[in-house]
Amino acid sequence: AELRNLQITEQGQMDDIGSWDLACEFNNMDHHTELNGTDRLIVRRGQPFTVSLSLRSGSYQPGTHQLCITADTGDAVYMDSKDKLEEYVLAQDGIIYRGDAKYPVPLPWYFGQFEDSILDICLRILDVNPKYQRNPGKDCSGRRNPVYVTRVLSAMVNSNDRDNGVLVGCWKNSFEDGISPMSWKGSVNILRNWNSTSCMSVRYGQCWVFAAVACTVSRALGIPCRVVTNYLSAHDTNTNLVIERYYDEKGQLLNSTRDMIWNYHCWVESWMTRPDLKAGFDGWQASDPTPQEKSEGVYCCGPVPLQAIKEGELTLKYDAPFVFAEVNADLETYLKYKDGSMKRLYDKSKVGQKISTKSVGSDQREDITHLYKYAEGSDEEREVFQKANHQNKLLKQQDNTGLHITIKVSAEMRKGCDFDVFALVTNSTSVDKKCRLVFASLYLNYNVLKMGVYMCAERKVPLRLNYSKYCNAITQDNLIRLGALLIDYSTRDAILDMRTIVLENPEICIRILGEPKVNRRLAAEVTLQNPLSEPLEACCFSIEGANLTGNKPITEMYVVQFAYVKDPEVKAKIYFTPTHCGVRKLLVDFNSDKLGHVKGFRNVIIGK
Repeated sequence: AELRNLQITEQGQMDDIGSWDLACEFNNMDHHTELNGTDRLIVRRGQPFTVSLSLRSGSYQPGTHQLCITADTGDAVYMDSKDKLEEYVLAQDGIIYRGDAKYPVPLPWYFGQFEDSILDICLRILDVNPKYQRNPGKDCSGRRNPVYVTRVLSAMVNSNDRDNGVLVGCWKNSFEDGISPMSWKGSVNILRNWNSTSCMSVRYGQCWVFAAVACTVSRALGIPCRVVTNYLSAHDTNTNLVIERYYDEKGQLLNSTRDMIWNYHCWVESWMTRPDLKAGFDGWQASDPTPQEKSEGVYCCGPVPLQAIKEGELTLKYDAPFVFAEVNADLETYLKYKDGSMKRLYDKSKVGQKISTKSVGSDQREDITHLYKYAEGSDEEREVFQKANHQNKLLKQQDNTGLHITIKVSAEMRKGCDFDVFALVTNSTSVDKKCRLVFASLYLNYNVLKMGVYMCAERKVPLRLNYSKYCNAITQDNLIRLGALLIDYSTRDAILDMRTIVLENPEICIRILGEPKVNRRLAAEVTLQNPLSEPLEACCFSIEGANLTGNKPITEMYVVQFAYVKDPEVKAKIYFTPTHCGVRKLLVDFNSDKLGHVKGFRNVIIGK
């Protein structure tokens, strides 16, 4: 009861108390927990509540007998901002960022922590965890500590330890024996599926799904929580703060190491005090439920104070070196020649960019990179690297040879269209250069040419990306990886530029028909234009939203084709009935055989 929302149930009458009234409806309304129901008392720390006790006649005499009330408190996750509490505890929907650092893509998400049965499912996750199974008393006592609970959740949201965790991870392009991570719109169905199958892990999740489910459980238990996204996120497997990558002369990545760079990676931050650490490390704590590396023998990560990451305090609990590497690791990129020799590439990529989360009270993106690290090149940054013994970052940066290469993209890159991307080669030296350029998109077009670049000049080399070629190779989240490798024939020096581009999906137009009021049936008119030059088949619209769709998605299927010219518009009316007033997000998903999942949302103000 110390950590989670307090629960009190009648288990029988005490000797001197005839009856009691927990005033569940009044207290739960006052504590903003009424969406969990009013059949039991659920109150939050840091706020008064009222219960009434009726004593048996004659058994209690004021001044003679004592009436003792014992309450254990400790507002370990207390936030002093009402707006932040609304966002990080009470909000049942939000935004998660995906895509690329140059093109962050907002994904609406339905957390649903107050939906029917979700609180009990979240408590069941705690009861299933191996620590409870080994020692129930010790585990329940530990639940007063948000650090302990957050660490348990980090392990239990994934299932890599075969511990009846909530989700199975899968990073392939095939999900036949489960559900694609792209299909999920929220956490509620995932948690209910896990609960209804006797705690069988749900297939499948990826980082944003793991993080979103952890956020739902944390908010349900009263811990302020938010999902964050780190672009160009490092996965350092040997804790040396260096990510090594090897390429051949064709520009193809060689699998010589387990280290990797994710184009983005999501985790969660939870707000709490850290009495287990020295002063100065309360506040936001990062934890990661995506199974990457083991911590104390279990696939979990954190919680670790953001301030510890920013200051390079890598000895503080938990897993500070791993999270520090995710946002600060250095890249060492090598070119392996046909004769077996290797040479270091000049690679301007930098990890830990545009760390993002949803803003408080709006749907705008908030950049929180400054909470994780100091400005690049600052004295403070250098001091942190010295403290963290980050020798690579302290050494003088590799000098450029005078040749530069940059990938440029078109202004509009829509899925279904043909477009050009460009490699811009610049020679800033005083001599002419003869070079070999390898310019490619992963699994797609490939361009190799020998070229001369005059001194103090530049050349622009195009690469055409045709829909007919990329349609079957593009990832489910519309990403195409580009690489440009430039080799100087005279010196054998090499320069690399990598870029991920995000193709735009068509926009879903959402209109609400009727006046939005509680318990009034409404229609959502959803429309999408087919951007492809071929028909769409197996089309399906689905809507979902907290207190809007009856705790489950509502789906409209189509079996007819929607062609590009004859019938370019897909339109549907889907009916739903709101059950609570306030601002709610209506999430819309469109799926088809060729477009994949297209997401959209609309904020709806529900009147009383």
